Amino acid sequence: MAEPLVEGMDYYREGAFLVFTEAYHRRRGYCCESGCRHCPYGFRRNAMRIVSLLPSATEIICSLGLREHLVGVTHECDFPVSVTALPKVTRTCIPANATSSEIDAMVSERAKSRLPLYELDAETLATLNPDLIVTQALCDVCAVDESQVQAAARVLPGKPQIVNLEPTSLQGVFDAMRVVAIAAQIPDEGKQIIDALRQRVAAIVGRYAQTNDGRTVAFLEWLDPFFCGGHWNPELVHLAGGRELIGQSGARSRRIDWSELQQADPEIIFIACCGFSIERTQSDLARLAKNPQWNALRAVRNGRVHIADGNAYFNRPGPRLVDSLEILADAIHGRAAGDTPDLRIKCAAQL
Repeated sequence: MAEPLVEGMDYYREGAFLVFTEAYHRRRGYCCESGCRHCPYGFRRNAMRIVSLLPSATEIICSLGLREHLVGVTHECDFPVSVTALPKVTRTCIPANATSSEIDAMVSERAKSRLPLYELDAETLATLNPDLIVTQALCDVCAVDESQVQAAARVLPGKPQIVNLEPTSLQGVFDAMRVVAIAAQIPDEGKQIIDALRQRVAAIVGRYAQTNDGRTVAFLEWLDPFFCGGHWNPELVHLAGGRELIGQSGARSRRIDWSELQQADPEIIFIACCGFSIERTQSDLARLAKNPQWNALRAVRNGRVHIADGNAYFNRPGPRLVDSLEILADAIHGRAAGDTPDLRIKCAAQL
C-alpha cells in the first residue's frame, strides 16, 4: 500500500493543483518518464505531450500534476489560468454575445441538422503532435464531436492514444481521473489525489448527516427556457443534504416549463447556468424578477434563491465538483459567506 503524501515534503500547492517535489521523486527512487518539473533524473526529451479537448479534462490533467505535459487546449479552457496561454485547438459556432434564448435555439437547430457546435483545428492539432488526446462523447453541446477527433487522429503521424471521458456522476469523475492517471503512467499519484477528494466529500456528508432535514431544492442549469439539473448535480444536492424535486441523478438535464417548477415549489432554488458566470446569470435573473409567476414561488418569496458560477463549478465534471458540493451544502444549510472563506456563492433573490 502506498504511503500517504505529506504536503510540504512530497508536494506543494500551485493554485488548486499539486506539484511533486524533488524529495518525493528521490524517495520514489526512479524516473516515471512523464517529465515532472522537479524530477532529479533529468528526463525531459521524451516527455508525454497531452492535448485536452474540454475544460473539465484540462482541470483533471492539471489536478494530477500533469500541467507541464499539456501542449494544447480548447478555446474554453480557463483553469488553471496558465492554460490560457496554450495553443487552442477548437473554436465555437456560437456568437459570444448571444442571449440565452438564442443559444438554446441555435443548439436545438444544429442538433436537428446534425451540425457540430464546435470545430476542431486539425492543422494546429497536427502541429502539436500529441501522444495523448483527452476528449468526451457525453454532451454534444460541451465539446468537439467524437467523430471529428477520431478522423483527425487517424492522420496524425504518432497515432496518439485517445481517452474518452463520459462521467455522469461524482464517482464517474473519480473514475475518469483514474483513467487519465493510468494513461499518463502515474496511477499511484492519481490514487492519492482521488483519495484526498473522497475525504473532502465524506467530510461534507458527515457534517450534515445529523442535521439533514431534506430541504427541497430545484437545481436549474438554464433560465431561458428553464432546464433542470442533470447528471451529477441532483446527486450533489442529495450529498449536500437536500432533496432535488425535478432533476434525476445520472439523467440528462432537460427542458421544463413553468407548471413543473410551480408544482414543485421548492424551498430553495439553486441556479448554475451552463457555461455562465454569476454576472451573466444575473442578467437573465433580472428579467425573471419582473415575472409575477417567478415572484410567487416560495423560494423567491423567502429569499432562498442562490446563483453560482456554473462555468467554473457545477457544469464541469472534474475535481472542482468537490468544491461545488461544498458551495451547495453551505447554500442549502444557510451558512453565510463569511462562515466559509472559500464560499463562492451569491444570493440573488432580490434582483
